[in-house]
Amino acid sequence: MALGFVALLAAALAIGGITVRNQGYTAAVIHTLDVRQAIADTQIKFEQSETARRGYVLNGKPLFREAYDRSARAIEPGLARLRRMTRDNATQTARLDTIETRFAQLRALRTISMALVDTGRIAEAQQRFRDDASVPLMRAIRYRMQAMTDQESALLAVRTDVQSRATGLFVAVAGVAATLLVLVALLSLVVVRRYTGDLSRSRDDLRAFNDHLEEQVVIRTADLSRANEEIQRFAYIVSHDLRSPLVNVMGFTAELAAAAVPLAELIDRVEADAPHLLTEDARLAAREDLPEAIGFIRTSTQKMDRLINAILKLSREGRRTIAPEHIDPAQLVDTIIGSIQHVIDDRGALIRVVRPMPAIVTDRLALEQILSNLIENATKYLQSGRPGEITVSGEIARGRVVLSVADNGRGIEPRDHQRIFDLFRRSGPQDQPGEGIGLAHVRALAYRLGGTIDVQSTLGEGATFSLNLPTELTTQDIKA
Repeated sequence: MALGFVALLAAALAIGGITVRNQGYTAAVIHTLDVRQAIADTQIKFEQSETARRGYVLNGKPLFREAYDRSARAIEPGLARLRRMTRDNATQTARLDTIETRFAQLRALRTISMALVDTGRIAEAQQRFRDDASVPLMRAIRYRMQAMTDQESALLAVRTDVQSRATGLFVAVAGVAATLLVLVALLSLVVVRRYTGDLSRSRDDLRAFNDHLEEQVVIRTADLSRANEEIQRFAYIVSHDLRSPLVNVMGFTAELAAAAVPLAELIDRVEADAPHLLTEDARLAAREDLPEAIGFIRTSTQKMDRLINAILKLSREGRRTIAPEHIDPAQLVDTIIGSIQHVIDDRGALIRVVRPMPAIVTDRLALEQILSNLIENATKYLQSGRPGEITVSGEIARGRVVLSVADNGRGIEPRDHQRIFDLFRRSGPQDQPGEGIGLAHVRALAYRLGGTIDVQSTLGEGATFSLNLPTELTTQDIKA
């Protein structure tokens, strides 16, 4: 079938080429006909002017004078037109040169005879007409005009023959193209019928598979919801159970720190009153090793407490009921900026909100938490040496709302673009407080709202976080 289309395309190109050439041949034939007509018109003007001159010389009537003037005036424009039309033909141009020379001589003789008649000297004009060279000059002009006509007739015959052959070739190629078209159409019909049959069978198979798939999706969705609920309960229970021993550790650490105070005082008194009883190891243990160990234990338990609180927060967020409502993202961003304006000012950042933003129907609290986290991160991870510039914008893309938070901060390495959304994972130098919980929380919230969160960033040039959400959150979009 592809070969048939190629052959059909070749035939179409051939027809196009022949058509263009045939147009050239037709133009040449029309040009030759126009040249012959122009020669005939000019020759008629020569004959009319000569006839009128003879009539005027014979009887001196003004009617002949007017006819002579009218026809004589048209000779020079006619010769000029012939020269333009035959400028590509050297033979015809040479003949025109001769004709114009003879015409100049003839015109001089005509001028004399016409002037004699104008002054009433008709007999003298008739005598000069019999004696001058007007007749040989007209004969020479007629001869060359006829030669020009003959050459154009010969050219017309050649060009007409070429045009006829081109027309025949066009008809032949058009016939081949028509035959190819019929063959390709028949072949296409066979292929379409076969494809339609295959498509119908595939559609039936797909319908059966889709019915089975929908059943499987319902089952798997229910299983996934139960598993997700189990994971949330497990995380809550584990976090709750971890808190009990952690509280004990923190309590005993506080008691240990309180007990270390009188011990240090005792060491001080011993060192002052009986230094020979105090060993170096005891002194170091009481004054340095024990406080340092207590500090390490306290720092670790505080970090553990923050991690447990983060896990509990994620667990509680997963159990919270989503309540969609109409939201103006720009107004929500203004509220967020107003609540952290002192932080923004302290960090020397400037936030610009691009308006308008597309309206959205989603959960207000979840969207506020997402945007708050993204905006705070943008103000936190600025590039030293340049003022922070943050832009919050929104647009409709493929029927969904895309909210973007772009900054000119330190940026994120490409290998960390996805890892930063994992729990407890961070990127770059750890010079800012945090446990790697925020972006994991953002991704979990985006997923619950039926959306996604992505980042585009170049290290040292800033980052753009894009939140892609449905324009209107439905029960099908809400993830368990």
